[in-house]
Amino acid sequence: MTSFRTPGARSGRQERFTRTRRWWALAAVSMLQFLIAVDVTVVNIALPSIGADLGAGPQGLTWVVAGYTLVGGGLLLLGGRICDLLGRRRMLLLGAALFGAASLVAGAAPDLPWLLAARFGQGAGEALASPAAMSLIAMLFPAPRERARALGIWGAISSSGLVGGVLLSGVITELLDWRWIFLVNLPVVAVVLVAVPLLVAPDGARRAAGGSGDTAPADASAPVRRRPDVTGAVLLTAGPLALVYGVLRAAEAPWGDPQVFGPLAAGVAALGLFVLVEAKSANPLVPLSFFANRTRTVANAATVLLSAALSTSFLLVTLYLQQVLGMSPLQAGLAYVPFCAAILASATVVGRVIGALGLSGAAIAGLLATAAGTAWLSRLPVDGDLWTDAMPGMVLVGVGMGVGLIALQNAALHGVTEDDAGVASGVQRSVDQLGGATGMAVLVGAAVAAGASGDIDAAVEGYRTAFTWATAGVLVATAGVALFARRAGRA
Repeated sequence: MTSFRTPGARSGRQERFTRTRRWWALAAVSMLQFLIAVDVTVVNIALPSIGADLGAGPQGLTWVVAGYTLVGGGLLLLGGRICDLLGRRRMLLLGAALFGAASLVAGAAPDLPWLLAARFGQGAGEALASPAAMSLIAMLFPAPRERARALGIWGAISSSGLVGGVLLSGVITELLDWRWIFLVNLPVVAVVLVAVPLLVAPDGARRAAGGSGDTAPADASAPVRRRPDVTGAVLLTAGPLALVYGVLRAAEAPWGDPQVFGPLAAGVAALGLFVLVEAKSANPLVPLSFFANRTRTVANAATVLLSAALSTSFLLVTLYLQQVLGMSPLQAGLAYVPFCAAILASATVVGRVIGALGLSGAAIAGLLATAAGTAWLSRLPVDGDLWTDAMPGMVLVGVGMGVGLIALQNAALHGVTEDDAGVASGVQRSVDQLGGATGMAVLVGAAVAAGASGDIDAAVEGYRTAFTWATAGVLVATAGVALFARRAGRA
């Protein structure tokens, strides 16, 4: 288990100091995860300014949003596997450095191709840093109660980053320049790169079984040198990219058009090949036996549908506030303050909710809150009001996110060990990212198709259609978790 630098014989005072350093380490990795989450949503409100500055149209700007999450999500499994093989602290620092360098390039991008390349680089940095951070937390807090509390804090900070991205985007775009939405990452990354080596022991240090703090012999703790499954990672990244491209094209062309059907077929084929590669690979990204744990499998499947609804809500509510209600970027960003407060408030009590209801009960409660929120948003009117028509749904979605997503994250780490903590973390983050990006493409595509006439009434009708579909997806996830919990209770 990853540990801290401590003497062989520890006094009670030293034990307390070590525990304090562990929570400081949690704060450091949570700061990085906050930035990673921020960059999922930070471009949304700034997209018109980016398009005007770089001469980009709607299709190019869509990839500024989706490219980051798709590349990050597609490579997360590879990142999780590399963390298990080469060391979690080492990969956390490498991922943070890559994320920071890509943020610098994004802030200085002279044109759209450079910006897209930088966004892909940020996604690759996330693919290393995020599973490393999550698996470090799982190992540093092995007790179930402490782990739930730590993941609750980490999840709250991560979730608030998604909303913080919207707030920062509105403030920075209106008061400074859109380039600063990326450049503000640099000082935080610098803090993480300095703090983590001071707080977390180098990879390979292990506590003795008796907990005395002695380390195992070097040969017993050295990283295992095995070649990771790069082919599987390429297929898992290319498949969703092709699917999203096809779905987005379907909003503008018939399903039988080669530019629609071709990418969709290629995406399905890539994902099918991914399963075959994993079944035959000596060192798969994710051994298929990993999914024999039904708790993890159900949690990850439910995460796909929940993340799709959450990602869609972020984008469409932002568009509704600016394009329908006529808010400025700053006003639209500030409108998310109650939403952010709902996430933080619910995430701070999610540990107690899990203790009272269990993981399944907490997940169901979060999913139902999300479904209630998207159902409320499915009735958005053209002449709407922020506080009566949009805000109740936004707050309910925030509560659902703070409870449901964190409960599912805990369930996705059910029964992890030192050998597969990185894989479990990578799978969970990957389905979160890919589910959110792919689901957003499907639901936003439905919204665009429903509002094809181009007037404001049609656009709002499209939003309502997308939220209705999102509600149905979350209810399916709720039913799946409830059915699993019922069967598990009988076993």
